Amino acid sequence: MFFAKVASTSDLVPGKMMGVEAGGKPVLLVNLEEKYYAIGNRCTHAGCKLSNGVLKAESVQCPCHRSVFDIKSGKALEAPAKQPEPVFQVKVEGNQISVDA
Repeated sequence: MFFAKVASTSDLVPGKMMGVEAGGKPVLLVNLEEKYYAIGNRCTHAGCKLSNGVLKAESVQCPCHRSVFDIKSGKALEAPAKQPEPVFQVKVEGNQISVDA
């Protein structure tokens, strides 16, 4: 596994999300109560950036057609998306956040 450094813990406060790139892949990085999660950042329905969407508890709503994805599992929770988002492992060392690319 190759972990790419994508952000600092100071870049992402709890309850926030940001789009990053890891190994050439678009990734949505989320801080839920000081625990970091990473899923794909392109909606599996129409390719819109989830980082432009709305974070609601443990899910993100796509800004284009309102599909909803689970932050922890990547599962599509609400249509029109049917396919899940890929899930990436996250590692925090010191203040550096890395994602499995």
